[in-house]
Amino acid sequence: MPDTAKRQSKQSRDLIPLLVAVVLIPAVLGSSKTIFNDGDVSWHIATGQWILNHRAIPHADPFSFTRLGAPWVPIEWLAELAYALAYRLDEYAGVAALVTAALIALHAIIFSNALRFVRPWLAVCMLVGVDAVLVPMMLARPHLLVWPLLAFWMSLMLRAREEDRAPPIAAALLMTLWANLHGSWVFGLAIACASGLEALVTSEDWMRTLRQWLVFGTACIAAVFINAIGIDGVLHPFRIAGLKTLTLIDEWKPSNPEVTPWFFAVLALVLALIAWKRPRLHWVRWILLGVLLAFALWQVRQQAMLAIVAAMVLPAGFSREARRPALDFGTDAVFASSLALALIVVRAILPLSPSESESNPWKLIAAVPPQLRSQPVLNGFSMGGPLILSGIRPYIDGRGDVYGDSMMLDYAQISKGDAAAFSRAVDRWNIRWAILPNDYKALVALLDQSGEWRRIASDQAGAIYVRTRA
Repeated sequence: MPDTAKRQSKQSRDLIPLLVAVVLIPAVLGSSKTIFNDGDVSWHIATGQWILNHRAIPHADPFSFTRLGAPWVPIEWLAELAYALAYRLDEYAGVAALVTAALIALHAIIFSNALRFVRPWLAVCMLVGVDAVLVPMMLARPHLLVWPLLAFWMSLMLRAREEDRAPPIAAALLMTLWANLHGSWVFGLAIACASGLEALVTSEDWMRTLRQWLVFGTACIAAVFINAIGIDGVLHPFRIAGLKTLTLIDEWKPSNPEVTPWFFAVLALVLALIAWKRPRLHWVRWILLGVLLAFALWQVRQQAMLAIVAAMVLPAGFSREARRPALDFGTDAVFASSLALALIVVRAILPLSPSESESNPWKLIAAVPPQLRSQPVLNGFSMGGPLILSGIRPYIDGRGDVYGDSMMLDYAQISKGDAAAFSRAVDRWNIRWAILPNDYKALVALLDQSGEWRRIASDQAGAIYVRTRA
């Protein structure tokens, strides 16, 4: 009886960090309005709605008036479909529920892997560090739905290495799912290659190892080609990476401590721990982390990739034991799962609306006179997505691959208040009205001072102008 009581007491203590890590933290993060702080959220939802309504995937731009009918490769169609279904369930509350579910899955995978090597509360602290890095990119967009898939993919690679084998061939189908969700599937292949290289250089039977991993790698590459877009779905991520104007978009810019200070704070802490504790990892894993660090410093958007992979890889290196005994949560795991499911349902039921901003200018859009809605508009970049979701064709939006380098560069000049570039756009497209965020100060001042434009509405998100002379 004393041993049973002691075991039950320990399980109860272990339940608290489990609930904090896998239920409480992701539920709070998924309920934050900040997950909608990007205009791209709206056009992703609108794309999913288009797919639902037409029962097809668009291959030409159906949204803008400047590029209507131009080729478009919506490689994230499956994630967009998921967001559209969630939006139909209960608008933004439904989307938040989907985000919460994805974050719960991500936290569960990272936490369960870490528990094999570190104590529960250390695993919680590690997750807090991971979240500090992820928060700036924690947006209701396709990449977030891939985060748990990335963590699970890493767990498969790590387990395969522990058992000195390649992952099962069926696991390659995860690359099919990945390729239809987001273009970051390229990193999935790179991680599999790194795992195969590690297996090859450590194996005593390298012919067997080479054969196993070659078969698995071939299956992964083949699985990528199973996508609804075809060969363009495989090539398009590389085409996007080749756009010269990517650096105009914040998430594609090099990492900067002023923009994402928490990433650099967590990075400094982890590097200090590495110097102090000297974790034992195979050199291939260090190279993998080093390459991902280089990508994270090169582009803000890759910080999340580094954080998740590092959270899966480093615990084994820091552990002084080969592997900790698995914690037996028993009924506690069932309780935690039930609570997580209940919170997802509650999140879907309780109303949630984004805060008014240039990424969600819903009151401003509601103030647009009906006769203007079908007329050519010059819009703020972040406002393009909300206009699409509202049924208004934008001048431009976040789909840089649709508009191309030339138009993106020209728009950058317009947004900075270049009068000549603005006049050319107005004449070429017969712009009749404009909806602009307040931080386009030079362009807003240009319209305010012009006798050809009249402000008809404004709020904290921006202003609406009407052209008074054709």
